[in-house]
Amino acid sequence: MNTQETLESVLRLRIGAHDAHYGGGLVDGARMLQLFGDAATELCILHDGDEGLFRAYDSVEFLAPVYAGDYVEVRAQLVQVGRTSRRMTFTAHKVIRAAYSPTSDSAAEVLAEPILVARASGTCVVPADKQRRGTA
Repeated sequence: MNTQETLESVLRLRIGAHDAHYGGGLVDGARMLQLFGDAATELCILHDGDEGLFRAYDSVEFLAPVYAGDYVEVRAQLVQVGRTSRRMTFTAHKVIRAAYSPTSDSAAEVLAEPILVARASGTCVVPADKQRRGTA
């Protein structure tokens, strides 16, 4: 990977009622990790032509709650490439939040400033014999 280019994945999706794990429609942090994993898979495919394997997270922080009905934007960046390892950083921002009210159970609000709900860094591995592309 050329040091001047940045490979990035962006996913934006609505968190559904089926994602709620706790009372009040609260979504567990594992859902954010699942989304980070999806973004990591996309980066490996873009860079290597293979899904790769997630090896480990170096750090994970959950910073704000996510509820069913919220829209979340996940960003992943490939920050370092080794022979088989791929270091990545991840962020998840709430960009729209459900705004339930007595007059409308389907109200929503576009946030003027996205809310950082989670961030992480980690490493994926793409075995050398699975790499089908040298660079992005």
